[in-house]
Amino acid sequence: MTLNVELARHNMIAQQVRPWDVLDARVLDVLGAVRREDFVPAACRSLAFADLCLPLGHGEVMMKPVVEGRVLQSVDPQADESVLEIGSGSGFLTACLARLAGEVLGIEQHGDFADAARARLAAADIGNARVQVAEAVHGFHPPRQFDVMVVTGAVAELPQHWRGWVKPGGRIFAITGHSPVQRAKLFAQTDGAWSETALFETDLPYLRHAEPTLRFAL
Repeated sequence: MTLNVELARHNMIAQQVRPWDVLDARVLDVLGAVRREDFVPAACRSLAFADLCLPLGHGEVMMKPVVEGRVLQSVDPQADESVLEIGSGSGFLTACLARLAGEVLGIEQHGDFADAARARLAAADIGNARVQVAEAVHGFHPPRQFDVMVVTGAVAELPQHWRGWVKPGGRIFAITGHSPVQRAKLFAQTDGAWSETALFETDLPYLRHAEPTLRFAL
């Protein structure tokens, strides 16, 4: 640990995350405690705290710190809740969710990503998160329902069957719509009815099998 790294982490939170309306003390504490620099690709380590999406490979990216903060704040996972994460990527958000929730199951379609995320989670001494290799749109069937679901890649529309993966009263964070203007939304179930709240605009790569349908005009 060096002073420069800790100063960069502090500045990330103070100058990027908090001004983007992330004010939940639990979330800010987690972003300060989980070593983001240990979860970024080695080639991007010097950019670990930058206000950038970082390339992971396979056309995937690691979300900006401000987006990660808004995700955590919007779903507000509690210590007695379970989380299903679609797209574990580097494992950083998985680690943050695990620090806030009781348990996390991460689904990752790329085997090399999953292996690296598992190693990073183990090195960070996080024992309540596991990462499973699967394609989430058509190739995954959860063993049970979860309190919270977090989707880290974009989907043109939220697949209808995903709503059945969360418990009554549960919530789903997802980024929907058409690039380059996608909207992060929180889907919540109350008394059997679903509501959705638009949170902010962003632009992320689509999950496999979740891209917009191509339309041809004559």
